Amino acid sequence: MPNIVYLHGFASSPLSTKGRFFHTRFEMIGGEVHQPDLEDGDFGALTVSKQLAVVDKAVRDLKPVLLMGSSLGGFLASLYAVRHPELVPAVVLLAPAFGFPRRWAEQLGEAAMAAWKRTGSREVYHYGDRKMKAIRYALYEDALQYEEFPEVTQPTLVFHGRYDDAVDPQLSVQFAWGKPQVQLELFDSDHQLLSVLEPIWERVAPFYQNLEPNRG
Repeated sequence: MPNIVYLHGFASSPLSTKGRFFHTRFEMIGGEVHQPDLEDGDFGALTVSKQLAVVDKAVRDLKPVLLMGSSLGGFLASLYAVRHPELVPAVVLLAPAFGFPRRWAEQLGEAAMAAWKRTGSREVYHYGDRKMKAIRYALYEDALQYEEFPEVTQPTLVFHGRYDDAVDPQLSVQFAWGKPQVQLELFDSDHQLLSVLEPIWERVAPFYQNLEPNRG
C-alpha cells in the first residue's frame, strides 16, 4: 500500500491530536504515516511556498503517497496533488482551508491587514506551542499567487464540520461540486472534527485499502 503523508494545520504541529489519531489507526492496518513539520523550524517565516517545498521533500522520499491534510494542511495537500498527480494517487482533506488568503483578509478586516503590512508581522496563537508567536506578512503575500480551489483530479475524500466557524463548510461544498472523483461528507462537528474521528476513520480505512499497492 502507499505510504501516508499527513499535513498538520496552521500554527499546529506533527504532534496534533488528529495527527496522532491517524498515525495509530493506519499502523493498525499496516500503513506507515509520515508527518513533516511544515514550519521547518521557523514559524515566523512561514509561507505557502515554503510549506509546499517541505511537502515535496517528504513525498519524493516516499512516493507514491496518500496525501492527507487538516485545515491549511488540507489546502496544501490539494495544491500539491494538482501539481504532482504522478506522486499522489489519492487525497484526504479534513476541513480544508480553501481561499486561505482571502479569508484572512475578510476575518481580520482592512485596518488589521494594513497594520500587518505596515509592521511586517502580527501575533497569532500557536496551538502546538501554546503561546502567541509572530507571523510575517509574507505569508499573506505569498499565498495570493495560489488558486483558491485547486482542481484535484485524483480520488478525494473531504470531511467538514457543519458548525465550523474557522473555515466555512460551504467552501468544501463548492470545491466538491461537479467533481465525481470527490466524495464530501459533512458532520455535525466543528473545525477540529475531534468528535467524529472514528466515523471519519471508518471511511478513510477502506479508501486507503483499495488503493493500488505501493510502486515506489
